[in-house]
Amino acid sequence: MPAPASTRQLPAGSYFIFLVIYLALLSAFGSFVNDMYLPTLPEMMKSFGCSISTVQLGLTMGMVGLGVGEIILGPLSDRFGRKPILVSTLIVFCIGAAASVYSPTIHAFLWWRLIQGLGASGGYFLARTIPADLYAGRQLAKVMALIGAINGFAPASAPVIGGLVARSVGWHGIFWILFGFSTLLLLLSPALKESLPKARRVTGRFGTAFVNYVSLCRNHKFVIHVMLKGTALGVLFAYISAAPFIVQTHFGYSQLVFGIIMGVNALFVAGGAMTALKFKYLKRAAVFGGRALICVAVTQLICYFTTDNFWVYELLNLPMLVCLGMLFTVGNTLSMNEGRDHAGDASALIGLSGYIFGAIVSPLVGLGNVMHSLGIAVVVLAVMVLVFAHASRELPPDPNQP
Repeated sequence: MPAPASTRQLPAGSYFIFLVIYLALLSAFGSFVNDMYLPTLPEMMKSFGCSISTVQLGLTMGMVGLGVGEIILGPLSDRFGRKPILVSTLIVFCIGAAASVYSPTIHAFLWWRLIQGLGASGGYFLARTIPADLYAGRQLAKVMALIGAINGFAPASAPVIGGLVARSVGWHGIFWILFGFSTLLLLLSPALKESLPKARRVTGRFGTAFVNYVSLCRNHKFVIHVMLKGTALGVLFAYISAAPFIVQTHFGYSQLVFGIIMGVNALFVAGGAMTALKFKYLKRAAVFGGRALICVAVTQLICYFTTDNFWVYELLNLPMLVCLGMLFTVGNTLSMNEGRDHAGDASALIGLSGYIFGAIVSPLVGLGNVMHSLGIAVVVLAVMVLVFAHASRELPPDPNQP
């Protein structure tokens, strides 16, 4: 069982700065896997001779790999420690990124995207797990929000870099950049200290490590907070998967301009992450964010069916992304605080919930009129977000919850 957070030796000084930056890079890595090649989706559709929905399956396969990988790796990290999982998954990603460049067909590319997702899953869920090994309560919320804010700047550069690279060397260059990113994380990993000492690791038969998923799924407080984060992530994935076809194909902007737009928009997610800390209780931030999100979503749906203007589309995205940033901070913190006794498993379930919604919604927003499909998907998901935000508020007060 984990020791109480108050009795643990917490990182301080220069190592704390390194830890936060490294964890932000790990978290951003999962976003880079999708965000960096977004500007090239229309180009890849032409290159492989496939439909919008088919090329969007690249996003789906990446998210499936991320979700499945987290479910497998969560118990393994609780048993063997965080660093071995991190190093091995980064190596797997390097292989998947390099191999995808030589894909002869869209089907081969999709399978390598699955491998990339499996490889990226380790770093992505460990960015949530390692802070929960070290912190609790409001302190955990501050670290999560800080990582989220920094992470907002990192993915902000991904579409911009993707647009620049695609403009000069095409979509293949994107995956060489991702290969280099994962290699950098590998080179920095020796400086990362193991956050889960052997005394706190899961022991006994190997299969018992996966039993923790059952107990977590029976914890209704944990499930409510996981679903809050998962449905909010579904909104983000709907926006991300539809954006290149709306901005580039529909409104006619270049890959570079698209990258800049996505980069600027990502900063609003970072702003939302820090805004959540302005609330005395995070549950209040969830309700505020959920109510604001449903208002924006309904406005988007009406505008997408009645107008065809880029600035209406773009300006409505900004408050939506602020709300999502708030919800991500709340969902991550409350979920990990509730499931901290089995942090690796808890983090895996949080990630899986988002990827389930993302994997479903990504190809759906490519059906028919993309803007209409996007508007409908966001409204449906926003209603679900609001339901779980109110369910969280109705839970009995917990003195250990921020």
